[in-house]
Amino acid sequence: MRETRLDTARIRAARQVIDPVFLDTPLYRCEALEPGLGCAVSVKLETANPVRSFKARGTELVASLLAGDGSPAVVCASAGNLGQALAWSGRRRGLDVTVVASRFAPAAKLDRIRALDARLELVDGDFDLARERAAAIARHDGVRLVEDSLDIETCEGAATIGLELVETAPPFDAVLVALGGGALATGVGHVIKASAPGVEVICVQPLGAPAMTLSWRQRRVVTTDSADTIADGVAGRRPIPAVLDDLLVVADDAVLVQEASIMAGMRMLLDHAGLVVEPSAALGVAAILEDRDRFAGRHVATVVCGGNVDMDAYHRWVGAAPLYGS
Repeated sequence: MRETRLDTARIRAARQVIDPVFLDTPLYRCEALEPGLGCAVSVKLETANPVRSFKARGTELVASLLAGDGSPAVVCASAGNLGQALAWSGRRRGLDVTVVASRFAPAAKLDRIRALDARLELVDGDFDLARERAAAIARHDGVRLVEDSLDIETCEGAATIGLELVETAPPFDAVLVALGGGALATGVGHVIKASAPGVEVICVQPLGAPAMTLSWRQRRVVTTDSADTIADGVAGRRPIPAVLDDLLVVADDAVLVQEASIMAGMRMLLDHAGLVVEPSAALGVAAILEDRDRFAGRHVATVVCGGNVDMDAYHRWVGAAPLYGS
């Protein structure tokens, strides 16, 4: 395998730094999903932790390094989950955390950031505008800027999920990973390709927010003018070149799925797995729904990456979703 920015030895060492509450998350075959999907499906559940997403695996590494250096403060931009995770990890280590987010982000995510004692600044725009504002704060105040997916700790923290996947038996034929900024996809993909190169790594992104997928397909950064999807956690418009370089090494495919399929995936995970998930976490199931022939007869793992969702919106989405396998 060609090199990425990630290092497997550092990833293994990360497990000694990350709070155990975020490690060894449930991984199990969910047979109830299989009649509707037409293949064997295992779920890796990253919602059963204090911040309800995988993001704290990375922020635990970031906050540990900052605390060790004596850094007092940190700022990040977030669609909601990274900010919540950094607030949790920073509070535990006495850091002053500022999170910049869109005021249009789900209220549940914003409320939980505040509840974790972070300073929350809202911008009248999307995630990429929040990134610009966070960078400006870091320059002005002279504090550490955490950039999700660019900062290697966010990728290598996510990569510990990959370690847990490859250590299980039997092996999977394919792993479906939500694709946004790229930390989860490059982290999991790096470990899979280093340890189990025969397993297919498939990244999944909404059709309404396709920038990273288009960039992967064209092997160059492709930006978009807008992002229109219910999957707010993956709705970036400006891929990071270094992250794309890593993705080109580890991803076997990148696919786009429709909003109706995302909602159907959320409904299936509720009805057949008892899981309330945010839209980004249903992307893997959505990909199977849209291409059953590709996955028929295979054993597929999907990372259920987050469960922070506005419940009013959630009820609208799952209520509008078609039923499968009932």
